[in-house]
Amino acid sequence: MPVVRREALCLIAGALALPARAAPLQSGATASAFRFAKPEGGSLALAEHAGKPILVVNTATACGYAPQFAGLQQLWTRFGPRGLTVIAVPSPDFGHQEPLDGMAIAEAARKNHGVTFPVVAKTSVTGPQAHPFYRWAAAFATPVEPTDPRVIAAIVRELDAAG
Repeated sequence: MPVVRREALCLIAGALALPARAAPLQSGATASAFRFAKPEGGSLALAEHAGKPILVVNTATACGYAPQFAGLQQLWTRFGPRGLTVIAVPSPDFGHQEPLDGMAIAEAARKNHGVTFPVVAKTSVTGPQAHPFYRWAAAFATPVEPTDPRVIAAIVRELDAAG
């Protein structure tokens, strides 16, 4: 994906996450440069989804914003067939809002919230230990709902550009 697409991709990729605080890993980096650990082992490489929009969202199963899982599932159901990938990134950075570990997080997201999109391993998204993706990406603020017209418009714009 060309570097000129970084801003649009970041708007989608960092949706609902906290604002980025540090410089990119390298000039010209794209989302494809990043990977997240899977709770069952191995990793999910964003390069597997190159050329398609990716919505990476920091989450927590016991958070006041956990009801947003339903909106994320709606986006996955609506736009997944057109190429959108939604990835939940559970974070330990906000108190004890993610009390679970490992596969228990993904199981809770599926059982309690109906999530069928990928859920990666618990990952730090803020501060000096933040995953490199979160230091790179631009983002919407946490209160922005997944079905907010700005999020939908960014997804549709990227899907149309990806062809």
